[in-house]
Amino acid sequence: MRRAVVAAMVAGALVARSDAAVAEELPSGSLGLLIGLISGTGADASALGFGYLLGGQATWQPMSTESRLGWSVKSSVVFGTMYSADSARIDNELLTLQMDLMVGIRIRPGDSPSRYLTARVGGALFRANQVVPPEMQRAYAGGVASVGLDQYISGWLFNADVRYGLIGQGPSQLGLVLGVSKTGP
Repeated sequence: MRRAVVAAMVAGALVARSDAAVAEELPSGSLGLLIGLISGTGADASALGFGYLLGGQATWQPMSTESRLGWSVKSSVVFGTMYSADSARIDNELLTLQMDLMVGIRIRPGDSPSRYLTARVGGALFRANQVVPPEMQRAYAGGVASVGLDQYISGWLFNADVRYGLIGQGPSQLGLVLGVSKTGP
């Protein structure tokens, strides 16, 4: 009798443990909108001025809820309107378009499977409606980097990123970008 009770307890513990060990997949893809504030920085602060961004984003970041570390790919297209830009000689505002593609890591900082810290790097294409000094060009290509926070809430992914680009080539900008995306099915 005693062996039967012990065997039943062990079997119950194994069943409970196997149910708890099953990891739930997070939605791996999302598609959404971006809004943000941006400013030229360093030597490009006066040439670019400051303004706002509107655009779209797409992410692919497959991982399960039991993983603390994962990878991601993120792409965005943003339209900017820059005020107080010395480069705005024809119109009052400098209008910009930036497209980027970044790869990076996601780290879960605590026990919540719905919150992740992110760090990404990649490349960007930048275009303005007027020439930007000192190179006096309208189109540039360079690097971009971001750090941020992702939060899942009821089938939606909310994110906040601090972005810096263009690294190495072109006018440099620093921005705070907020996004909301609908996650997979």
